[in-house]
Amino acid sequence: MLKMQSLSRRLSLFQTLISVNSRVKNTQKFYCTNQIVINSGRGGNQSNREGEEIRKKEKKETLYSRISPLGNPKIKIGPVLDQWVESGKKVRFAELLRIIHDLRKRSRFSHALQVCEWMKKSGMFTYSPTEHAVQLDLIGRVHGYLSAENYFTDLSEEDKTEKTYGALLHSYARQGQSDKSLSLLQMMKEKGLSLSSVAYNDIMVLYTKVGQHEKVPDVLIRMQDNGVSPDNLSYRLCINSYGVRSDMDGIKNVLREMEYQPNISMDWNTYAVVANFYIKEGLKDEANSYLQRAEKILDNNDNEGYNHLISLHANLGNKAQVFRLWALEKNTFKKCINKDYLNMLKSLVRIDEFESALECLKEWESSGNCYDFRVPNTIILGYIEKGLCEKAEAMLKGLMGEGKAHSPESWGRLSAGYLHKDEMEKAVECMKVALSFCGQREGWKPDPSVLTKLNNFLGDKGSMEDTEALIRA
Repeated sequence: MLKMQSLSRRLSLFQTLISVNSRVKNTQKFYCTNQIVINSGRGGNQSNREGEEIRKKEKKETLYSRISPLGNPKIKIGPVLDQWVESGKKVRFAELLRIIHDLRKRSRFSHALQVCEWMKKSGMFTYSPTEHAVQLDLIGRVHGYLSAENYFTDLSEEDKTEKTYGALLHSYARQGQSDKSLSLLQMMKEKGLSLSSVAYNDIMVLYTKVGQHEKVPDVLIRMQDNGVSPDNLSYRLCINSYGVRSDMDGIKNVLREMEYQPNISMDWNTYAVVANFYIKEGLKDEANSYLQRAEKILDNNDNEGYNHLISLHANLGNKAQVFRLWALEKNTFKKCINKDYLNMLKSLVRIDEFESALECLKEWESSGNCYDFRVPNTIILGYIEKGLCEKAEAMLKGLMGEGKAHSPESWGRLSAGYLHKDEMEKAVECMKVALSFCGQREGWKPDPSVLTKLNNFLGDKGSMEDTEALIRA
């Protein structure tokens, strides 16, 4: 009976443990105050690079230089704009539009929307359908398609043009709303609005989103039948629809058609997409051929292109190509930003080049870039995946000793790694560390299966004190 009560008590304690998220020790910030490091948007780091160059050229502070570094999404932009105006400085319409454009490119959609909302609220600017379309798109991204729908409904009839209709269609398609997307497209046709390749691309995105890949090529045909010329994205979406179905002949046919279109300028991204599908099919020679074609037309100003090709060569195990392209990228851009290092480190870990990864990490540490835990964490997670938990723990303890930000999630992964190696004492200690500051990462919770095994281990040891100590950590 006493044994059952003890077991019940332990289970109750571990249920409490799962919900622990408010115990924070030495809470540390993950965001830079002088450089954006939280950035997942496509093309975002190229924009960040452009932003750095602009700030170097401008000797006096600008509104752009005030807003751009605010990477923490919890920071409100409205008060920053209010303070700027209250200090007697001018706010130019063109500059605000440039800031919105830059924030969107860096996937900082909430901040971009806040700038839009401040512009409307201030009453200093007149919106055209173009600005309404931008705000509508941002609303859809931040608050969902229903909020975008409400914004569209409240627009005047004069502002309901192909731009605002298109923005609403984009919001529907991006969120997989098939009925609403197709219904709105039909309404646009009935109103006589001109349909560009963008509208048809949205429908192809929709079918991709909902997994109806076989319908994508029909949209391309319909577009051409209606006298609308497909653009690069149109062809890439169609290529993707064949690739996910492992139809390599379909890929070749679409690519051949694309290459012969007089209005199409072939881009590295399309060849990279094709190469990636050949990699997935295990056809290395063909994949390498398309990667070579991609590199030949790679724009030297496109760091995203270098990063993408490095990653694909790593997938193929082409170590020499990975190092060659990284050297070219560094020589081309002189200053590599955090995303460049992240991509290279992931590639090096993928090809088991941990010594080279540590050298790359040292290079990053001396680069002057803002600290971003994701950079060293790439190696840490690589060590854990390879079963080298001691090395991962040493790196995490090193960061702690230097007072640098780290993550409860990484400690939790390390605990699971030790658990997999049946090193239970170390697994318990790592979980204690994870729980000691898990509140600094909202939404993170320990893996229940890991906790259950730790519970069983502590129960078998008959150590209620250890169990309670783990919860108090």
